[in-house]
Amino acid sequence: MAQQNIYDNEKFFESFKNIRADEINFNDLIETPILLGMMPGLKGKSILDVGCGMGQHAKQYSDMGALSVLGVDISEKMLAFAKENNSAPNIEYRKLPFEDLEKLNGQFDVVTSSLAFDYAEDLCAVLKKIYALLIPGGKLVFSISHPISTAYDGVYDRYTRTPEGERLYANLHNYNIEGLRKFKWCVEDYEVYHRRLSTLINDIVSAGFIIEECQESDLPEEIIRKYPDKFGGLYHHPDFIFFRCGRHP
Repeated sequence: MAQQNIYDNEKFFESFKNIRADEINFNDLIETPILLGMMPGLKGKSILDVGCGMGQHAKQYSDMGALSVLGVDISEKMLAFAKENNSAPNIEYRKLPFEDLEKLNGQFDVVTSSLAFDYAEDLCAVLKKIYALLIPGGKLVFSISHPISTAYDGVYDRYTRTPEGERLYANLHNYNIEGLRKFKWCVEDYEVYHRRLSTLINDIVSAGFIIEECQESDLPEEIIRKYPDKFGGLYHHPDFIFFRCGRHP
């Protein structure tokens, strides 16, 4: 499987870091509350955070009472930031792409991943590796870009708009054609893998998991109205989809 490491691109990393530094951002207001709300109890549990990035979630899991947290990521820049800004005695950070998860020893009570599977060419293969790392009855909780959101390649505007610029509806482009998509986000030719919703679900089930809960991203209407330029698209499509999955006991 191809390994993608856009986060060590200096221009991308600085742009991404600035986005996350803004208090009004998609991750903190939308993604994190839903992801944490779907977690099982973490007290005394061993956690693996796949694609841990800057370590915000790893630190949250530590603060929620986890016995140990291992965060793995392919990006040296992200791991350096995590070690400097989101460290704790029970957190370990390690450079490891998710394509190589079989190199880890031991098993975990909970595996999590926040918007990292967008970069997985063969998601089912990654999920099978995660399944093998979970204890019987263990949980996988992850977020990924919604297939409606990745059915876009930058050729056309993401939205059809009024002459005044108001979003009328979201545009889909080649939803049924799966594979690599490129569009502009922080850098030119930002890459993610698009897969249909049915493929996403079938990958989870084929890896052996039981789907326990699914959520789609949303925000209270008062927040969307307050920041229409940033969050107005949520009226038309969810950006993220979330799953809590269980390994068979």
